[in-house]
Amino acid sequence: MSSFDLPDAMQKAFLLLGPGLPIALSLACLVRAWQPLLARLYAWSALPALALALFAPMDVHREFTWLLLTIRLGVDATGRVFLFFTALLWLLSGLFGRHYLAEDRHRYRFFFFYLLAMGGNLGLILAQDMGSFYLFFALMSFSSYGLVIHNGDEEALRAGRIYIYLVVFGEVLLFSGLVILYDLTGSLNLSAVAAAPENGLLFSLIFLGFGIKAGALPLHVWLPLAHPAAPTPASAVLSGAMIKAGLLGWIRFLPLGEVGAPEWGSLCIVAGVVAAFFGVLVGVLQTNPKTVLAYSSISQMGLMTVGIGVGLCRPAIWPMAHAAVITYALHHAFAKGALFLGVGVAGAGQQNGWRRWWLILGLLLPALALAGAPLTTGIVAKTALKSAVALLPEPWPTTLAILLPLAAVGTTILMIRFLFIVLRESSSHHPVSGVRLPWAATVFLAALCAWLLPEAQLYVKKAMSLIACVKALWPVLAGGLSAAVVFLLYKGNVMRWIPFIPAGDMVAVGTWLTTSLDRTRRGYLAPVWQRALDGLAISGPGLVDTCRNSQILRDVEKGLGRWPAVGTILLILSSFFCLLLFLSLN
Repeated sequence: MSSFDLPDAMQKAFLLLGPGLPIALSLACLVRAWQPLLARLYAWSALPALALALFAPMDVHREFTWLLLTIRLGVDATGRVFLFFTALLWLLSGLFGRHYLAEDRHRYRFFFFYLLAMGGNLGLILAQDMGSFYLFFALMSFSSYGLVIHNGDEEALRAGRIYIYLVVFGEVLLFSGLVILYDLTGSLNLSAVAAAPENGLLFSLIFLGFGIKAGALPLHVWLPLAHPAAPTPASAVLSGAMIKAGLLGWIRFLPLGEVGAPEWGSLCIVAGVVAAFFGVLVGVLQTNPKTVLAYSSISQMGLMTVGIGVGLCRPAIWPMAHAAVITYALHHAFAKGALFLGVGVAGAGQQNGWRRWWLILGLLLPALALAGAPLTTGIVAKTALKSAVALLPEPWPTTLAILLPLAAVGTTILMIRFLFIVLRESSSHHPVSGVRLPWAATVFLAALCAWLLPEAQLYVKKAMSLIACVKALWPVLAGGLSAAVVFLLYKGNVMRWIPFIPAGDMVAVGTWLTTSLDRTRRGYLAPVWQRALDGLAISGPGLVDTCRNSQILRDVEKGLGRWPAVGTILLILSSFFCLLLFLSLN
């Protein structure tokens, strides 16, 4: 990535257009006559943000005093990398979605929420003050609900309910954390975060608030439910780009490299390692390929959480851990985006002859990269992470030197499970033209980008060495052999006892507990409940019946269910919460 000097007015224009153009196009989608044209243009609205990532001067920051109550946007070294892969993934997934959803009668509703979520995602990367970050983060999170429930079936609605519950919970945590952070620093600027003293409550709020978006345990349950429910292009950006917003939040709001917090760092490392193995163990038991990829994202985000923990344990080695985290984020974004879009390609028509072989190759390359196979981008990311881990005090280097390769074995097994499901299932869809080119571009980026990242150049030579390749090869071979043995045992009815764990795992446990309590209430407490309801009875028709029988209320409910109304309400609420944030902090 290179940069050249741009006029100040052009810098400001591009900083505004980064999040502003997708949001403006989303509002234009409300005009029915413009929708066919916008369907062709919506994906390209990521271009200003991509241009910023490629060509903006280093550490450019600008204030916009006329916008809201002053917002600050800019591009720093971390934001440049996140902006690059985020804008590219939104662009390619949008091009994919234009063809993939061409026959979907609700496609314009999808484009509306897609643009809003894109604007929020790009905006939070550019945000340089807490108020702007919170506003864009909330816009992205709430808009994504429209992507999750797009199909409108029971699975999508259930996933949407759980997703929105966690989003609201996370927004409350983040708002509380930002209020405490402002009270400690007296400034809204993100640059002031480093001056914040260590505060246990603040750390907890930041970890949990952003951990929901990052899929950290035990707040991960929305991922394996939302990813399969959402349309394929939405799944690609949910897993490839939007969950990285949680990772970026940790980088922005934790005093990494400034203040040592060994206890919190150790907690991060342990949580990351547990997530890495948990995602594999539950993922291999799934039967939906997108659910398998969702659990893979939980596992891979766990490894990035380890990098955050390294920086908290030893501030002096945060520069190395930072390079490892952003390399991992870049590599995972394109690899996971390519796999999700590959599921859509596999389901977009019969794949026979040479097309099937190209499909296999296009899925195999990013799968091997996630497993950290030699000569893939995954080996660069894992080499960077291992280099940072090696500088930790004992017992971390010795322990993680054993656990990280075992996690790679598990990832290999998980990717084999994914490939087996995708290639075994036959398509029931009509052929869709135009989806292979954006998918192929994503595969190309997954195979190449991490090698060219400036921050990763120190580890490229190490990753290319014979010793590093041998160390990276044995987990892949061991994972392949283990998968073959498990498959033979399963075919021979030796392992038919393996239980099925439904997607969302802990949600299933909660559902079982709720059902059990409900049965108890119905069986033993029914007379008590009945007497209470009788005591609250209203003379004449009941209030609920009156509401149900009202034609006016039915018409209002129907109107609110239409997506332009929902989108307008979403924008009004986002503006209200933004105003509330600024008023409470000033």
